[in-house]
Amino acid sequence: MNRILTLTSYLLRSLFTSLAGVIYLILTLAFWFILFNPRQKTPDASYYILVIGLFGAALVFLITLTNASRANKVELAPWLVRLPSRIEYLTAVFLSSIIAAGILQLLLALLSLISGPTLTFSQVLGIPPVWLSTMVVTAVLALHATDLVTHGWSRVYVFGILAVLLFGRSVTNQSISGFASNLSEMALNRGWYEISESLRNFAVAQQGSDTNIISQLLGFVFWPFQALADGISGGGFTAVEALAPAILLLYAAILFVLAADFFAAKDMQMTE
Repeated sequence: MNRILTLTSYLLRSLFTSLAGVIYLILTLAFWFILFNPRQKTPDASYYILVIGLFGAALVFLITLTNASRANKVELAPWLVRLPSRIEYLTAVFLSSIIAAGILQLLLALLSLISGPTLTFSQVLGIPPVWLSTMVVTAVLALHATDLVTHGWSRVYVFGILAVLLFGRSVTNQSISGFASNLSEMALNRGWYEISESLRNFAVAQQGSDTNIISQLLGFVFWPFQALADGISGGGFTAVEALAPAILLLYAAILFVLAADFFAAKDMQMTE
């Protein structure tokens, strides 16, 4: 823990004393002035929670890219080779990004209270899990996008799967029916009559159905984000929606273990 905290503090100091840190601070202040103009009152609490939460997620993604790029420089090689485990190095990059983004998000949250909404006690208690869970999962995704963690084609696989899941959510019953019909014709041309008949029946059933099983199954992965948005806009979370932050942290844990596996097994090629 001492090694991780020492490296984390070093990365934080390097960030906030660099040009990138100044740019992120200016970006935070500009975001506050544009979307939370102190000369006019913020509409409501849901706007406050949702917009600042989205800002924190976007900011931690950029800061993680910056910190990972810094950690991948050859001047930090003495840190890396003296650590008993590479995972400590990766953890320090992750923690420094979360802390830096959290500081700037907290600054934005405090400034936005000027002419801002009146928050109830329950809303204040619900803010940390929502903001922190989205920041953590976004930071881990950003790690997979960096040269520090990428091992071969790993980032193509990770973000490619996410793209397929996103695309699958937009699949309609008509497109599924058309695809099944084409497969049915191909099977019929090859003499696979039973398979062709089954595909044709499936196409007809999908064309007259009001539910889209494929879209629902693929969309289940993104349910926590939808649950958070619904809970915030609705002014409160149901018992099921309250599980969304925990599920996001579970996603982040799985992705971080995957990133740690990539980082521990790769040949380091640090930049000059």
